[in-house]
Amino acid sequence: MFYDLYTPEGEVLTGTPWPDYPRPRLRRDSFFNLNGRWEFTAREEGDLPAAYDRTILVPFCPESLLSGVHTHFPEGWHLFYRRRFTLPDGFVKGRVLLQIGAADQVLDAWLNGMPVGSHTGGYEHITFDITQALAAENELVLRVRDDLRSPVLPYGKQTMNRGGMWYTPVSGIWQTVWLESVPDRYIRRLDVQADGARAILDTGDPALTGTVTVHTPEGPLTVPLKNGRAEVAPPSPRLWSPEDPYLYDCAIEAGADRVESYFALRTLEIRRVGGYARLCLNGKPYFFHGVLDQGYYSDGLFTPASPACYEQDIRTMQALGFNTLRKHIKVEPDIFYTLCDRLGMVVFQDMVNNGDYRYLRDTVLPTVGFQHRRHDTGMHRDPAARAAFLSGMEATVAQLKNHPCILYWTIFNEGWGQFESSRAFRRLRQLDGSRFIDSTSGWFRGGETDVDSRHIYFGPWKLDAGEKPLVLSEFGGCCLPVEGHMFHPDKAYGYSACKTREEFARAIRELYEQRVLPVVPKGLCAAIYTQLSDVEDEINGLVTYDRRTVKLDEAPMRELARRLQAAMEESAVSCMKQPNLV
Repeated sequence: MFYDLYTPEGEVLTGTPWPDYPRPRLRRDSFFNLNGRWEFTAREEGDLPAAYDRTILVPFCPESLLSGVHTHFPEGWHLFYRRRFTLPDGFVKGRVLLQIGAADQVLDAWLNGMPVGSHTGGYEHITFDITQALAAENELVLRVRDDLRSPVLPYGKQTMNRGGMWYTPVSGIWQTVWLESVPDRYIRRLDVQADGARAILDTGDPALTGTVTVHTPEGPLTVPLKNGRAEVAPPSPRLWSPEDPYLYDCAIEAGADRVESYFALRTLEIRRVGGYARLCLNGKPYFFHGVLDQGYYSDGLFTPASPACYEQDIRTMQALGFNTLRKHIKVEPDIFYTLCDRLGMVVFQDMVNNGDYRYLRDTVLPTVGFQHRRHDTGMHRDPAARAAFLSGMEATVAQLKNHPCILYWTIFNEGWGQFESSRAFRRLRQLDGSRFIDSTSGWFRGGETDVDSRHIYFGPWKLDAGEKPLVLSEFGGCCLPVEGHMFHPDKAYGYSACKTREEFARAIRELYEQRVLPVVPKGLCAAIYTQLSDVEDEINGLVTYDRRTVKLDEAPMRELARRLQAAMEESAVSCMKQPNLV
């Protein structure tokens, strides 16, 4: 039996959901929110329907409780959304853009009967120029088709037969739908290249000129925007870190357009300290103490009831001493990353997997030791799936690369969809040369990568640092059922069983003290515990699926975090006193 679980935010949800401006890094004074109640129908045929027999609450997927539909329709069916709207007086300033945060997976749009655009990909932002189709009274129709039967497009943890570590499939619109108006020539993007002393802001349009005003601790700093670019060098650079997540807020004016944004200054590098390769933040070895974050919510699935749910997750993990979230094979709305930027939470960002998954090949054999694969050129040979993955990777990097919280990219996880990892590494390095890259998280290692990335849930711990920084990118999975907060009480899933909070806390403390802490002086740079929250059958979260119960006390966990960072710092200081080891 499955139980309907509501988060505190979902239980009291009223009015228009997600009223927040959805793109904080490129903010304009133009926002017409189309979230809310839409007409809705689902059918096998793709022809536009004459009638709609349901309503749905956007931006929640139809499978979710919050959508009001709570149904997964057959694979390959078409989901139709219809919404009528009238723009307020003075809204149109030139061109009008329809923005859809994300829709899974293939979307087509019509405005007043005129086709205005199509998009393929379930995790990327969608923009259509709808100026020519606008009228005084408007009817917007969106058609979305999703099909998991042929795993060509990236899909993450979705599966047709949910259970265990695989979850309820998601389809349709799952992020904010909105309109903005822009002048005929406008700032389409703002890329940032930053180090510890300066930032170069690039609009990508050499015809743009204007000014950039940056707020610094010493006061406002104004620099020219020439050929679409501006260089900002604050007089006393303040570097971003989890302990001091300082952001430089700024405004860019170019012609008739004005946007607000922000950037951060920080450095990332790999240094050899005491014979071990270390991940360094702002010139110093740093221990990334993190949790795996699936990004699922009991009532909204892909989409929490409110951005406040993201903030609650981040602050809860910080209260437990964690400084890093590994965003696991899912791309979130921009608001999530902005919260991490502002609150000081590091993000290790995964690419979203595609291709087929096989339990024996991808889980059982690697778990018992068959983890190395010198050549992965023969894996997942489908050219369409390979092209879709690389396209999704490029879109993910373009969408997220300007968020300073992201310090680390993961390309392939546990072999899921893995192919030619060295080629993917080189391509990602071209797209973004400023971050650490984990080509093969867990196993099937052997190609080019920045780190040596391991997963350990069972058996002996063999963590020996080699030439690359050693990262324990998954471990733990201790389970604690909490009565009244379980999605599927009859079929719980995880990697160990605890009956009480005390037993759960002891198991986690012993895992860190006996397994993780001793390896920090021997080269371990990061450890990602599984996981932030329970998800459906999985009850190995530090918080329940409905986000109502935290299973651990804060003080002991914060002490563990202090000891981990101290072990890193002490080993670095000790080694630096020995010049022959540096």
